Amino acid sequence: MVRSSRRRFACAASLLALTVAAPALAQTGGAEPAQLDEIVVTGSQVRLPGAAAGGQVATGGRVGLFGNLDAMDTPFASTSYTEKLVRDQQSRSIGDVLQNDPVVRVSKGFGNFQELYVIRGFPVYSDDMTYNGLYGVLPRQFVAAELVERVEVFHGATAFLNGAAPGGSGVGGAFNLVPKRAGSQPLTRLTAGVSGHDEIYAAADLARRFGQDDEWGARLNLVSRDGEGSVEGEDGQLRVVGLGLDRRGDRARFSADLGWQDHRIDAPRPTVTPAGAIPAPPSADVDFAQPWTYTDEEQLFGAARGEFDLTDDVTVWAAFGGRQGKEDNVLANPTAQADGTLSAYRFDNVREDTVWSGDIGVRADLTTGPVGHRLVASASQVQSKSENAYAFSDFSGFPSDLYNPVFTPAPNPDFFVGGDLDDPGVTERVKTSSVAVADMLSLFDGRLLATIGARYQEIETKSYEYNTGAGLSSYSSDAMTPAFALVYKPSDAISLYANYAEALVPGTTAPAVVNGVRVVNAGEVLEPYRAEQMEVGAKYDAGSFGGTLSVFRTTLPSAYFDADTGVYSDGGEQENQGVELTVFGELITGLRLIGGATWLDTEINQALNPALEGKSAIGVPDFQINANVEWDVPGLDGLTLEGRAIHTGSQAASADNTVELDSWTRFDAGVRYAFEAGGKPLTVRARVENVADEDQWVAVGGYPGSNYLTLGAPRTYRLSVSAEF
Repeated sequence: MVRSSRRRFACAASLLALTVAAPALAQTGGAEPAQLDEIVVTGSQVRLPGAAAGGQVATGGRVGLFGNLDAMDTPFASTSYTEKLVRDQQSRSIGDVLQNDPVVRVSKGFGNFQELYVIRGFPVYSDDMTYNGLYGVLPRQFVAAELVERVEVFHGATAFLNGAAPGGSGVGGAFNLVPKRAGSQPLTRLTAGVSGHDEIYAAADLARRFGQDDEWGARLNLVSRDGEGSVEGEDGQLRVVGLGLDRRGDRARFSADLGWQDHRIDAPRPTVTPAGAIPAPPSADVDFAQPWTYTDEEQLFGAARGEFDLTDDVTVWAAFGGRQGKEDNVLANPTAQADGTLSAYRFDNVREDTVWSGDIGVRADLTTGPVGHRLVASASQVQSKSENAYAFSDFSGFPSDLYNPVFTPAPNPDFFVGGDLDDPGVTERVKTSSVAVADMLSLFDGRLLATIGARYQEIETKSYEYNTGAGLSSYSSDAMTPAFALVYKPSDAISLYANYAEALVPGTTAPAVVNGVRVVNAGEVLEPYRAEQMEVGAKYDAGSFGGTLSVFRTTLPSAYFDADTGVYSDGGEQENQGVELTVFGELITGLRLIGGATWLDTEINQALNPALEGKSAIGVPDFQINANVEWDVPGLDGLTLEGRAIHTGSQAASADNTVELDSWTRFDAGVRYAFEAGGKPLTVRARVENVADEDQWVAVGGYPGSNYLTLGAPRTYRLSVSAEF
């Protein structure tokens, strides 16, 4: 596999720095920023920053225990996508929204249909996203886009800011979903649409404010989808209810959200694991799933968050949330030969999750001489209980074909069984607890910000035997993760930043034997693996247009075995380094842009298998670029044209790098027309995704060490009409 050298990264970084810095340095002031309906208190746990020019991204977002910060004050790279963008693009899921992000690529979970997001070359599982700042609360497999006000993308390690992700991902970044809130004006929006072959869509979005000075707000979202999508034979049903309440007070601010989601797919097209060389992709609209397979999940979830100003300078907050989820799957994910011959076996599983999550904290502002301080302390905990059962058919499997699928009667799943599918037992309990303290220092009238902090975290897991419930193994460890960051603002339009941060991944237990050699410390539980990140960057915001350039390096330890000493340790290491550029704004009136590019270089420095050292990690593209452009057609009020291009470079598809996934490109196009009929606002939206109807594998792996392939969707048409009353 051809890999970028460090010299290429240095050249790319220099070129991008000149590209971004030239207009920035030529304009030391900048245009006035867009006026917001509500001035947001920096650091608020409840109130949101306003939208930036163009309305597609926000001026800031949640930065862990610091709450909501302006992007120019944040010593990390981040992007916050707005509900307007979600609605205008007719997004169905969080993955659809993230198709706009040049740093993120969307994949699938291991052996299931969970959305999985790869950022800076590392996976983030969908159940490791936060919901209004809380871990563990969101549905595990899929989150309907209609539920969110913001999709906040945070680049980089966040163990200090958020705590370690309970699912063990989140090394390269984090995602926070902000529930919808009632705006200042009453809203009654009804939407109906069609997409794919015969999928029908209907949604209602209702919001009102009430009470003295409209301090209380309520927003209700109802969603229904049903029918065959763009893949022939793949039928889906989705039902969603989301209710959000909030209170805007001078001293006390509060929000509470309750959601219910029922999502089922019949004959879902599975991922494909190559047995060697990658087979040519089949037609993108072909469903090679067995017709008796399905995935079905029902989730009830909610969260509440409040903050109270004890004085003008001291604020306390508390948040609490939970989730009760059920999943039922009958799957048959195939292995493929280079000629497209498939082999698969049946796999059934059921899962029930109960999760509770909480967060409390205090923020105080004070001054010592010429230095301002923002002192923050917080404590959080996530507890989860998982009940599971599974059943396999004979592993000898049944044949099919990638290009001409062969449908087989469902085999009996009685070959290998764990637990009772009708009454699964507890198989796992996880508890993560942490305490964090930080000081954000402000000097020279806020031109220089310095942040120092640390989080102490404990991770406890227990696993139990599927059939008897007997304890199998347990893991308990702790770690301290520091963070240091600087922001320097030479002008109102330029912000320079640097940071050192860490991520945490649970360590492993030393086995008895590795490669036939006895392990002298067998049974030892390794401490959590600490990923270390160093990053420098520059941000530019002229009010109508802005962007971020960042250069980063992340090293993630992994298991390693020294055959000479017989010691099993955390001496393995994967190194990802890269350059990121993100841009947003309204270049001229009526012309909006979001997008950017990412260059990535990944290398396995040390590994359990020495033959893999010096190789690239599976599923990390060397280059990716996104560009979404909207244009309001002059002379035709209400008519907007939109186009999007997504390109992903080649990536390793085998650990030894002898197999590679080719680069791929997708083009999308859309049009919307807003007008009035009978005095009521109406908007018609039409969209075509994968305009060229390309047949292409769009992801390899996602789960560490796996190389399963995801086939991209075919040309897909979407049409919707929204009316406001």
